[in-house]
Amino acid sequence: MSMNWTQLLSTQRFETLENGDIVPTVTPSTQEGADALRTDFHIDYDRVVFCGSFRRLGRKTQVHPFAEHDHTHNRLTHSVEVASVGRSIGNRVGMMLHAADLLPAPNTPSDIGAVVQVACLAHDMGNPPFGHTGEAALRDWFRLPEHAQYLQGLDAAQINDIQTYEGNAHSLRIVANLEMYRAQGGMRLTAASIGALLKYPWTSSEPARGREKFNIYRTELPFIRRAAAELGLPKREPDHWVRHPLSYLMEAADDICYALLDLEDAVEIGMLGALELEKVLSPLAGHAADTWHSESARQRCAKLRGMAIGHAIKSVAETFMRHHADLLAGSFAGKDLIALSSPEVRDTLAQAKEIALHRVFRHESKVMTEIAAFPCLGSILSLLVPAVHAYLSGQTINHRQKLALSLLNETPLQESDDLYHAYMKVLDFVGGMTDNAAAKMAREVSGIGMA
Repeated sequence: MSMNWTQLLSTQRFETLENGDIVPTVTPSTQEGADALRTDFHIDYDRVVFCGSFRRLGRKTQVHPFAEHDHTHNRLTHSVEVASVGRSIGNRVGMMLHAADLLPAPNTPSDIGAVVQVACLAHDMGNPPFGHTGEAALRDWFRLPEHAQYLQGLDAAQINDIQTYEGNAHSLRIVANLEMYRAQGGMRLTAASIGALLKYPWTSSEPARGREKFNIYRTELPFIRRAAAELGLPKREPDHWVRHPLSYLMEAADDICYALLDLEDAVEIGMLGALELEKVLSPLAGHAADTWHSESARQRCAKLRGMAIGHAIKSVAETFMRHHADLLAGSFAGKDLIALSSPEVRDTLAQAKEIALHRVFRHESKVMTEIAAFPCLGSILSLLVPAVHAYLSGQTINHRQKLALSLLNETPLQESDDLYHAYMKVLDFVGGMTDNAAAKMAREVSGIGMA
């Protein structure tokens, strides 16, 4: 069954009742959308911008942990730039949909850009300290044989969630559960924005069948079932849906930014020469750089990057429209939109990623810090998880464990919590920390450096 834009652009918001039911809701600011003070999607954008999880991205790793250079990206600057690129792609697609009479009234072309912008802005909010290395550290702790005792009593699906911290799933958990109306629908974003955020619309049970990533923890599954029905997303199998077409635009914007801007960061901190970056980007700039003799290396790189992003935006939008019917039918067969874009865009981004892999991600200064992330986050989990387990198992907890439990002050344990939901609270706490806060806590709980 083919999807349609009337449903895909739904502005419906949902709340979670005490009994677990997911029902439509209207929040006070939603009326502004009706009065055109802000569109519903602009309200979504504002809610993301002003939430604490978004603000904390300013102290979370993009590529280089604890980067001291002023121009190096963190997760916050990365997310803002991805949102800018995503809005531009979405606006272009919106205009093309309108021109082809495919955009239903009363939606406007800018609505497409706004939905993609919201998804881009929120897509990394669930990333833990130290980025993807932090994800691996949180997963590995729960997979160690000596920690298997803490998972006894959990079912297979719950264990999959606990053992597979996934930034994408935690981003959804933040917007649908944790921020604003905690446990009552979260930020209550529109269904359209939620759909565009779902890059991997399946649960953690899928990776066991060969998939590496997922977007949905069991805690958010009822919410997504309701949102997916509102959006008209077809099911491939139980609790596995077809992707919202606009999620492909969010994904492309992210790929464009990290492929090109990670290399620009590498030039800034001296891992890569400016001429090497110019060589990579020149296919998308033609001979324009030949006239920039008086420019500094930084200015040349910035201009080339801007031109490259502009070419990529145009190509991705055209690719989306070329495959529009397949995207709405849920039969899009490409790896992603960039893989089917123009050869110049596809090959330039692929070359940029290859250089980053071998010259940046494996640089000694980065590797050593990432290795340290494992004992850092491991020490925090080793403090919290045994205390939580002892408390919920009815054991007598010692003074140290009482102090450890007090750290969960934003989401304290409740008598109604089972072990699964308690561990999710621990992961919310640790995953929500900044790089600096995690490193500081690890030092303090170890007793090293005490005066």
